[in-house]
Amino acid sequence: MNSVIGSLPKHQYVLVDTAFTHREPVGFVPAVWFGLVSIPGRMWGCNVMLECGAIYRSLPLHALAHGDDPAAEWVEAQAQRWDCYGSDWTATEYTFLRSLRLQANCAGAAYPGEYLFTAAPANDAFSAAPDQSKEFTFAQLENGRFTVQPTDRILFEDRSFTRHDWSWPQGLCRQSDIYSCE
Repeated sequence: MNSVIGSLPKHQYVLVDTAFTHREPVGFVPAVWFGLVSIPGRMWGCNVMLECGAIYRSLPLHALAHGDDPAAEWVEAQAQRWDCYGSDWTATEYTFLRSLRLQANCAGAAYPGEYLFTAAPANDAFSAAPDQSKEFTFAQLENGRFTVQPTDRILFEDRSFTRHDWSWPQGLCRQSDIYSCE
């Protein structure tokens, strides 16, 4: 379990918008994204190392991009649905979900992309309540941007199992019971 700050399951080569890192922005520069920061009431923070060797801590996810032509406009609400609500968390790359295609609901619009990893908060009041407990899926989108969304805003495609047309399921309910064997 991490407390406030920790490592990604595996580092990611990304681009950083220099509007977040330079006095005189020059567009995007290459970086390595290697860590996360979770502070309640804030967006997930991304720790990166720039090519010059400088480390930046807690860049917001909308400061990161990938590919040759990332979407120019990407705002907080598209990058992340909920602020962090605790400082204890763990990050994992679920083997089953590794590299699966997905659709992410980002501020009401669906974007195709690929699974990267999951961050799961722990030891807070929300995580203890079944109907509030969330894992956060980090995804690399086809528009050259990243997003982190709770599991109810992500649909996955496993071509050997799922059968759907990317429409959001209807009639599902949130888990609300706590189970114990004693």
